[in-house]
Amino acid sequence: MHTALCDAFGIDYPIFAFTPSEHVAAAVSRAGGLGVLGCVRFNDPDELDRVLTWMDENTDGKPYGVDVVMPMKIPTEGTSADLSTYIPEEHRKFVDETLLKLGVPPLPEGEGREGVLGWLHSVARSHVDIALQHRPVLIANALGSPPVDVIEQCHEAGLKVAALAGAPKHALSHVANGVDIIIAQGYEAGGHTGEIASMVLTPDIVDAVGPDVPVLGAGGIGSGRQIAASLALGAQGVWTGSIWLGTEEYRNLAGNKGWETAFLRATSSDTVRTRIYTGKPARLLKTKWTEAWSSEDAPAPLPMPLQNLLVADAHNRINASGDPDVISMPIGQIVGRMNEVRPVASVVADLVAEFEETSKKLGGIAGL
Repeated sequence: MHTALCDAFGIDYPIFAFTPSEHVAAAVSRAGGLGVLGCVRFNDPDELDRVLTWMDENTDGKPYGVDVVMPMKIPTEGTSADLSTYIPEEHRKFVDETLLKLGVPPLPEGEGREGVLGWLHSVARSHVDIALQHRPVLIANALGSPPVDVIEQCHEAGLKVAALAGAPKHALSHVANGVDIIIAQGYEAGGHTGEIASMVLTPDIVDAVGPDVPVLGAGGIGSGRQIAASLALGAQGVWTGSIWLGTEEYRNLAGNKGWETAFLRATSSDTVRTRIYTGKPARLLKTKWTEAWSSEDAPAPLPMPLQNLLVADAHNRINASGDPDVISMPIGQIVGRMNEVRPVASVVADLVAEFEETSKKLGGIAGL
């Protein structure tokens, strides 16, 4: 399993792993892939700086990346408090009443926080500035192209820039803006997704951007066979996310059994694509929380970042309660194959071994 991206980044396998956990990201990098730390959870710049220092010291000198959430068009924004004035009272009332109906207890006195500020453009810019003080080799943006000046800033520091795309036209726009790597994220993926499945999307984007722009296949990838399929479609590597939720290292971040119970019992049909998490379409695990938002009396989700500010405290309460029937959990359709919790190194080894076995079978079929 070796492509040009392995040489470009100094990695053994073209397996890029998005995760909000520094423990998972570091373990993937140590195992030969490229761990990519999601920064959106960091409200405090000093905390991100400490975590990236930890990454610098715990990846055995191997490369890693960071992922930010930054719209290309700079929005008008103020503080979190300013933005909260745009949240209708009917939405606040619905959230409060839903939490009460679902039996979600309040957080202990003194705990909790305001909305995750990492969804704000200004905070995402600070994440890039902090990252450039460390040694990542890649900046990925979950919302497509970052602003051109941010791309140039990364290039001047010697970093590659990647951006997610859900359609060929988006990929072409990213390339025109200077993005180096396109992540073709299919409908099956967890978190933000478009409307095209990866089997169709990956070759469409590969053909659109041409042979000089590397493409990572994403969406529903959790086995060596699926990596082989993605590379056969023209990708030079894969972008994975959901499968790392089912690792022992992720427990360092999750901190409760609700998540594990929820995904271990789920099937591939137990997810839903909805705007209730951030205001943009994202795939979540089906729970009583998502069902409540699909009821007739539920208000329409607010645009980003207002929706996140609206539900951030609710998510904190839900996660703290550990109830797998209510949990708010971004996850892809690959959840149906996540039936045990394993160390990151074992997951990587199995991906590589199954890829090699699949490649041999395909070689036999082709008469090679």
